[in-house]
Amino acid sequence: MSFYQILFIAAALAMDAFAVSVSNGIVIKRNRLGHALMFGVSFGLFQMLMPIIGWVGGRSILKFVSGVDHWIAFFLLTGIGVKMIYESRKLEEWEKRKRITFPLLMMLSLATSVDALAVGLSFSMLNIAIAGPAVITGIVTSILSAAGFFLGTRLGSAFEQKAEAAAGLVLIGIGIRGLIFY
Repeated sequence: MSFYQILFIAAALAMDAFAVSVSNGIVIKRNRLGHALMFGVSFGLFQMLMPIIGWVGGRSILKFVSGVDHWIAFFLLTGIGVKMIYESRKLEEWEKRKRITFPLLMMLSLATSVDALAVGLSFSMLNIAIAGPAVITGIVTSILSAAGFFLGTRLGSAFEQKAEAAAGLVLIGIGIRGLIFY
């Protein structure tokens, strides 16, 4: 597999993390650099580790994961999206939101990296070494997630309070897309 093919796969896998980072950049108003780094590192690590886990799991769990991966991502992203829409309706919650919680960051990281697990499983079936693609995917995801967060901060000033509801809709849309294109 060529470097460019791996880079293309890495960019495709990073798109969900990028979109989630943009949507959170719209909402979060303080400590932007810290949050951008937090999203970049967390999403990058999950996107790097999940293909390795999938690759190691190999054929023994392929049938289980390939049948439910899109549902796991759908429920996680939709649940978080609905919560964000609900919270956007309450002005005081909007004003209080200054940072993302660790459990929420972990759920977002997991939800956006489930497809990377499936890629790792596929690579094991094709006898493709996983270390290089996993590292490249992690780096690409880290960079795109941090950049996406900063893009979201630019968009956030234009949308103000409605931004959190829009961000929630984006997450739900990503989850639905996973079901449709499964």
